[in-house]
Amino acid sequence: MILGLRRYRVSRAGREPLLAFMLDSLRGAGCRILFASDASEAPFVITFETRSGERLGIVAYAFTATRTPTRNRPADERSFQIKYGSKELDEHGLPAVHALWQDPLGLFTTLLIGIDPEDGFFVAADPEMHNPTKFFIRFEFKDRHADAIQQEGWHAWERDRSGPLAEPIETVVGGTKDHFLDLVRFERAAKGLPPGDRQLLAERRELFAEAAPADEKAAEADIAALHPLVEEFQLAPSQILELIASARRLKMAVRGWVAEVKLQEVLAATPGITACDRLDEEGGPDLRVSWRGGPLLTLECKNVLRKPNAAGLARIDFQRTRASKEDPCSRYYAPSDFDIVAGCLHAVTERWEFRYILPTSLDGHARCTGKLASNVLVGGLWSADPGPVFEAAYAKL
Repeated sequence: MILGLRRYRVSRAGREPLLAFMLDSLRGAGCRILFASDASEAPFVITFETRSGERLGIVAYAFTATRTPTRNRPADERSFQIKYGSKELDEHGLPAVHALWQDPLGLFTTLLIGIDPEDGFFVAADPEMHNPTKFFIRFEFKDRHADAIQQEGWHAWERDRSGPLAEPIETVVGGTKDHFLDLVRFERAAKGLPPGDRQLLAERRELFAEAAPADEKAAEADIAALHPLVEEFQLAPSQILELIASARRLKMAVRGWVAEVKLQEVLAATPGITACDRLDEEGGPDLRVSWRGGPLLTLECKNVLRKPNAAGLARIDFQRTRASKEDPCSRYYAPSDFDIVAGCLHAVTERWEFRYILPTSLDGHARCTGKLASNVLVGGLWSADPGPVFEAAYAKL
């Protein structure tokens, strides 16, 4: 039915409560179900019409979330298993990876969720961060997260995947049954966002949740008064939402496009900058800058996470989303990859502020020789004035 979407045969009895949870929650939000795939095939495909007449579709990779005590695991842990069918091996005898389907036209929204039908809540992982995924992956969360979801109705937190070669930090969102439509709208807007911006958006539910038609103008005025992005982008709230919802523009914005543009604006207005251009190279630095007519320097712009550390310092998860199979250390940056790192503080301060540092001033990775550590704090070595950092970079040329 959908080109390129791989379907899996699953147990109807085991999956029917998950499908019922989603359909019941949409109906409870005033939606009219147009189509729902059978519970014996996964992922589930659902199309529906909202009470305001908007038509939406979802492709849901949904699994049962449980609290099952497991030997050698924390007593307060809950989880769901990301798996369909039996394990598959690739040509090298390793566990096969499975693509999570994403609609290239932006009409369907992909969900990767665990659902607890008994307690009436869901936990949503970031589909892009898990794409592609291995099956038989255990996704853990804590009792405190389940408690917060049930008490607040909507809750977002960081999932820090630790280890010798830690994977990127992930922002997880949970909600009660009556917030499932909010999740659909959130994932449509958040596709591809870095963790800090994903969490910032999750905490601003008024930016994506559906308002009653009678309250539309009032809601627009409230958002315009409360959120600085309205003034900074010089767009109406409805235009910003349309920009986020547009798949093509979203792809540019969610990968740091806005932060890069703002960084370019800040640097271009800085006395002493004689050239400042954005680069559009996959995997390469973001900007190229000249200071006082000197040689061109490359800058890498990184967004901070939403939550500072206990000392109030902003944090950067300084690594690529994925590594090659052959070299796990390829996930991490080397000091030679760019001349300067610019940290964008917007996810914390909600202002377009930047701090600058030489990559050689950052800590090295404990396990990967020649690479930089992934846990970075924006502290005293970082400068709000780019000038001294540019001078220091020239001294190393």
